[in-house]
Amino acid sequence: MENAKILVVDDDREIAVAIERLLMLEGFEVVKAFNGLEALDALCTDGISLIILDVMMPKLDGLSTTLRIREKKNIPIIILSAKSEDSDKILGLSMGADDYVTKPFNPQELVARAKSQLRRYMHLGVMGSSPHSTQIKSGGLCLDKSSKLLTVDGEAVKLTAKEYGILELLMENAGTVFPAEKIYESVWQEPAYSVENTVMVHIRRIREKIEINPKEPKYLKVVWGIGYKIEKL
Repeated sequence: MENAKILVVDDDREIAVAIERLLMLEGFEVVKAFNGLEALDALCTDGISLIILDVMMPKLDGLSTTLRIREKKNIPIIILSAKSEDSDKILGLSMGADDYVTKPFNPQELVARAKSQLRRYMHLGVMGSSPHSTQIKSGGLCLDKSSKLLTVDGEAVKLTAKEYGILELLMENAGTVFPAEKIYESVWQEPAYSVENTVMVHIRRIREKIEINPKEPKYLKVVWGIGYKIEKL
């Protein structure tokens, strides 16, 4: 994880430089951009493993940038924003972000979240895979743990690191109901506190990708008042 390259995007240059110094002290390589368009250009360079992205920026805002990134890449994105309302966090996560940190932020917390995202990203094998394939199947779903590839009825589906982690957990334990807190602790690898909305947003995004009719799901079910499960098929 050391020497991983992190893209920091913020139109406030002082904040961008402060985050750069903070990450460099932890041994990370940092690339800076000051608006969404510059961020997209920077991503053309190989080796970016994580993005820390401000929301309010000129030319192309952070949420629009996230959507553009998600069209082609699944690398972790941490949204950085002065907006702290739950609705703002849910919007950021629904656009494809993996985490949401509010300003003013605690420097140690930001570093911890960055490291957590990088551990997950690298552990999932997005940066390299084993030659031996281990598949989990449920009906038309097939999750290849070696290549980290999901197919639905033979069609490949792109997942973010968090979406993959949730689906892997549920598919490996098909039929078992997991509360939102348990899913969060397992996938985010940190204590759960008021995480229902965060998990719900990711569940909704997974459903949109794997279900023919997300409103009447075949695979990913809600057990009201308890949690979520993948059906055994």
